[in-house]
Amino acid sequence: MPRTFDSPSYTLQTFIPPSARDAYLAIRAFNVDIARIADSVSNPTVGALRMQFWRDTVSKSLAGSPPKEPVGVLLAHALEDLQYRSEGGRLNKSWFLRVINTREQYLHNAPYPTLAALETYAENTYSTLLYLTLSALPLTSVTADHLASHIGKAAGIVAVLRGLPLLAFPPPPNHHSNNAALGGTLGTPAGSRQGAVTLPLDVMVESGVKEEQVLRQGAEAPGLRDAVFTVATRANDHLITAREMLKNLSAGQSVGHEFEHQDEEGHEYTARQSSTGTQAQNEDVGRGFGVLMPAVATSLWLDKLQKADFDIFKPELRTREWRLPWKAYWAYSRRKI
Repeated sequence: MPRTFDSPSYTLQTFIPPSARDAYLAIRAFNVDIARIADSVSNPTVGALRMQFWRDTVSKSLAGSPPKEPVGVLLAHALEDLQYRSEGGRLNKSWFLRVINTREQYLHNAPYPTLAALETYAENTYSTLLYLTLSALPLTSVTADHLASHIGKAAGIVAVLRGLPLLAFPPPPNHHSNNAALGGTLGTPAGSRQGAVTLPLDVMVESGVKEEQVLRQGAEAPGLRDAVFTVATRANDHLITAREMLKNLSAGQSVGHEFEHQDEEGHEYTARQSSTGTQAQNEDVGRGFGVLMPAVATSLWLDKLQKADFDIFKPELRTREWRLPWKAYWAYSRRKI
């Protein structure tokens, strides 16, 4: 499933240790299935029922009794394999539920009130997918989680930008791949297929963007490129922050700022796991570096967006990135993103 609907994640599995690769693919397949619900439901009630189905599926799968659902079976198998092959490997149920609950909140293209709300969405979905993968290695580290938080936020914001053209001008139901847009709300309910613009409302107001003008004029809508630039800049800021953290660590310095989600659910650490010693932090980051490779795919897409002068409707922004395999290999071998 990731190969068809999320090719960057499928490509980047190469950098995940073999012992955690089944878990990685299960996590990504789960994300694809949850993201595709908006394409297949006809009304909010059906959407809510599908989300509840996935809550039940996750609970049963992680308890070792999956329903006859391919992704559920894959999750159960991955967890069993983790427990057999790696000491301490786990899949946190609360993190899966966080992804489901957040995607349900934006299931029918509800707008993001602010840019900060979009960041929260990205943290609760794409960053959380990275936390799940780190825990499957297994690796529990405040520094690795901190990097994953910034990279996940960047990836989540970019996913929403990539999905904007498909949401504004949705194709016929079930006739497109989500390969280019695994954002928060993919497509619209099958019965309506009405266009929507999911840029943060505060950014739209500041840039003078009106939804009806985007739906009528597309790329020529007044202020649209400015709004896209503002949102893309926030994603790039998170990548810059992650790079600065890695640079500081390699120089024997602290990462520069505290992890804002430390002590939240799922982010409780022992003294060793929360160590601020540079050697321990570098060891943790080295072990988990393959999980951070979505930073490369995100950066490549942002570069293409800049070359397109922030015209989000440019067709080349929805094509596969042929440079990703060797760019990711270069980044992984040099421990740079």
